[in-house]
Amino acid sequence: MHDIVTIYGVVVVTFMMLMYALESRARFYIILFSLGCVLSSVYGFASGAWPFGVVEIIWSFVAIRRWQTNT
Repeated sequence: MHDIVTIYGVVVVTFMMLMYALESRARFYIILFSLGCVLSSVYGFASGAWPFGVVEIIWSFVAIRRWQTNT
């Protein structure tokens, strides 16, 4: 089970960082970054790193706010 959580973490954190890198190209990537943060938060809680999970949820809300105000 630990290996599955680790693989999931690698995939979602990679996705999150890729979406962050692409944010300047289109507004759509900001909401995908927010999704990546939520998925990374799930990883944080599943792996027992709850501070990481909490921070990623906060970043998700920050990204949603940026997406809403980005015109």
